[in-house]
Amino acid sequence: MMLKVTDRGAGPLDIWGSVMKIILSLPFLLSFALVADAAQESAQEFFKGKTIRLVVGNSAGGAMDDWGRFVAQYLGKHIPGNPDVIVQNMPGAGAIIAANYIYNIAKPDGLTVGVVNPANYIDQLLGSKDVKFDWPKFSWIGSPETVDQVLFIRSDFPYKTLDDLRNAKEPPRCAALARAGLGYLLPRLLEEGLGIKLNMVLGYGGGGEMNLAIEKGEVHCRAGTVSAYVGREPTRAWIKNGFVRGLVQSGAKRYPKLPDVPTVYEQMEAYKTPDATKRLARVLLSSGELGRPFIAPPGMSADRVKVLRDAFTKAMSDPALVADAQKRKWDLDPLRGEDLESTAKEIMVQPPEVIERMKKLLEK
Repeated sequence: MMLKVTDRGAGPLDIWGSVMKIILSLPFLLSFALVADAAQESAQEFFKGKTIRLVVGNSAGGAMDDWGRFVAQYLGKHIPGNPDVIVQNMPGAGAIIAANYIYNIAKPDGLTVGVVNPANYIDQLLGSKDVKFDWPKFSWIGSPETVDQVLFIRSDFPYKTLDDLRNAKEPPRCAALARAGLGYLLPRLLEEGLGIKLNMVLGYGGGGEMNLAIEKGEVHCRAGTVSAYVGREPTRAWIKNGFVRGLVQSGAKRYPKLPDVPTVYEQMEAYKTPDATKRLARVLLSSGELGRPFIAPPGMSADRVKVLRDAFTKAMSDPALVADAQKRKWDLDPLRGEDLESTAKEIMVQPPEVIERMKKLLEK
């Protein structure tokens, strides 16, 4: 070991004291390393030969399901012991059923992970009796991307612009999962802040079902994630052949691949929307900062949470995963579990007046 001594007029006793401190600290450093090695070995022994269930809160065919199955291919490779990862769809109530299951029924042992609706916290803020979880207490693992929304509509719908929709005699039918999802919140904010007329049709299980409903003419429009809209089928082909067009997006800035689609904040400025509604929009749309949250049950040991977080982070930088995402033309913008946890805590602290405005908006 090399001992570097800075010359500040120290005498032999000072130097000897420094040497003794280093010598005395060696047992602690050695024990720390042994504990870390033991934890790694323990994790490897625990996960080896096991199967992790990845519970997806939506039905098959949508972007959430796509991401769940995509990550599942790589996650186990980066967990000690290399467990298998299988996907189980558990749709219903805008992913609340899956969130309740993960929170209350799944064991906090690392063998159950889920990906749920990032806006499920709104149900808790509103005091929904269906909610059986405390949002910040989930074990937050990570997200592959942030999630902004775009409201898109069939191009053959006779009203072409937001101004047209304000005066539409027959408002378009717009699909959504449930009242607490971003796919519902963005259209409702357009109604509240811009006077846009929309008829919401709720109860779909996922993006795949809603896309099919648009294709069949059952509905005319829906809000979905920007990245899925431009990067996945069938919407990628729909954009190319002119079957749909984007009306407005939820991000603070325009998504680079949708430079001609205005943001809701731009539109609120143009329509001189009251400041109170603008503040409400920021609270409701901030769930995009949680992206597509991969979560685990509460009460999990810190060591086990770290194993899953580290594995998720490593998977996101795995050259095979990155190449696969590029081949699919998916954009990666990973979020760490620690950051998701911080956002989840902050997002639940809202003043009573904001909660009341949310209730009035969503009860319509």
